Amino acid sequence: MLSRLLAITKPGIVGGVALSGLAGMALAAKGLPDRGILIVCTACIVLASAGSAILNVIFEEKTDALMPRVSKRVEALARIGAGRATYLAIILIASSVIASYFILNEITAILIVAAVSSYAFIYTLYLKKSSPYGTVTGGIPGALPVLIGYSAVSPHIRLDGLILFFVMLLWQPPHFLALSLKYRRQYAAAGIPVMPVALGETYTKVFIFIYATALLPLSLSLFLLGYCSAYFAVISVSLGIFLLTLYYLQLVRTKAYGRAFGASIFYIIAVLAAVVADLGLGLN
Repeated sequence: MLSRLLAITKPGIVGGVALSGLAGMALAAKGLPDRGILIVCTACIVLASAGSAILNVIFEEKTDALMPRVSKRVEALARIGAGRATYLAIILIASSVIASYFILNEITAILIVAAVSSYAFIYTLYLKKSSPYGTVTGGIPGALPVLIGYSAVSPHIRLDGLILFFVMLLWQPPHFLALSLKYRRQYAAAGIPVMPVALGETYTKVFIFIYATALLPLSLSLFLLGYCSAYFAVISVSLGIFLLTLYYLQLVRTKAYGRAFGASIFYIIAVLAAVVADLGLGLN
């Protein structure tokens, strides 16, 4: 049963959004956040993310059945049952919203509701299936955990929180598009108009490089505006060059799209961890 639950709650994504929430908390606190806020906010993000993932799996059951790469997810849902999975998703999301409202603050609760609804409903049911650019606006729910974490510490979200939010927002399209390049035939068979299917591989790669290039100055602005230290600046520039280099090698020269996807994961984890470490160690 545990393996089936893990299959439909997408623990990799849950862990990623929890880290982005921690980075948001660190920015707002200008260091490590209060332990109580850290525990409650992280728990709320994990619960809401897991619940949203379950709803996503339920809503995409028919299209997922046409894509071999998510066959384990489809099988797990079939064994658990859509009804029970729906109840579990509701419990997880409701627990997150209630806890954030009564223990943290209204803004955090509202942002959690916005993240859940925009991902599970707006993106899953409409944007992903209607436009090759759906992943651009669909990146909003994936970036909102930064603001959720930030608002848990400070309901007044300042420029530093918005910068990291936009870093997450810019990172997600090239990240997803690398995966869609690898599995473009499966997406086509499922009738999902991802960019490589609707607009071609060359257009998709140009789009990826535009977004990936913009990540470097945006992340560096956390140093330029005085929010993070010179140590972070070195790491930020190094990671930006690393990502662009790996994208060129793996998207253009070798067409190793899966490796490009992996490099994207490494990049964002490293950037978020660098923010937390920089502020937590008081290097600025």
